[in-house]
Amino acid sequence: MDPARKLHDLKPDKQFFIGLDSDGCVFDTMEIKHKECFCPNFIEKFGLQSVSRYSREVWDFVNLYSKMRGCNRFLAVIWAMDLLERKPEVVKRGTEIPKLAELRAWIKRETKLGNPALLKEMETNKAPEFDIVYDYSISVNKTIERMVHGIPPFPFVRECLEKIEDLADMIVVSQTPCEALEREWKEHRIDSYVKVIAGQEMGTKTEHIAYAAVGKYPLDQILMIGDAPGDLKAAKENHVLFYPINPGNEDASWERLYSEGLDKFFNKTYAGTYEKALIEEFQTYLPEHPPWEA
Repeated sequence: MDPARKLHDLKPDKQFFIGLDSDGCVFDTMEIKHKECFCPNFIEKFGLQSVSRYSREVWDFVNLYSKMRGCNRFLAVIWAMDLLERKPEVVKRGTEIPKLAELRAWIKRETKLGNPALLKEMETNKAPEFDIVYDYSISVNKTIERMVHGIPPFPFVRECLEKIEDLADMIVVSQTPCEALEREWKEHRIDSYVKVIAGQEMGTKTEHIAYAAVGKYPLDQILMIGDAPGDLKAAKENHVLFYPINPGNEDASWERLYSEGLDKFFNKTYAGTYEKALIEEFQTYLPEHPPWEA
């Protein structure tokens, strides 16, 4: 069965629809996941020990401090490798950075970038690099399961969910694996607010919104809430509204959503000047290029 079937089958119960990203948006989990779970496995599994310092710098930039923040884990590997390969200190050390040609080709033709789709690819494509990529991904999941717990939602998240629940259908829109999302939302007893928890196995964030909401609700009654440019992209590719949770200023962003943003959305005064100002502010938070290439 297509994992995204839950999204296709979603029937509107409320007048409005809201999609919520999870990591870095609802939960303050980006730093611990990337610094303690993703990056150590990235260095170990891809043999980057000789340039571990620069690998960490590149990984953190891609996944936390740039406009690539919040991207899929396999895309992150590719973008990190590309930055690492041309980083001056790495070039001087003569370290060979994995090319990952097969992974690049797979990413171009697959949108459900999760372990199930990767395993299916490995059934017919025996490229050795896929064994490394899969080992990396599984190891990340195990590290996250062991490491990431006891991290509650940001302040005002729960208040916002309570304010939304009678007026809008909600789903999670994320590139985190479904298993981790379900565990984290259930741990803090907020899973009951959402109709579907959509992770990387169900497609891209753009696809999540398209499958679940577009054509079922008026476009000006669909809102995506996220902390990364990829969330904004998913909203705008579907011609729906976006509310930013500004990286590093999440508490204030959620309080503003609770105190004014949701009222404007439900009163249909959100689109236009108000949304434009929020997005312009959001786009100042993250750079596109790393400081060493500025």
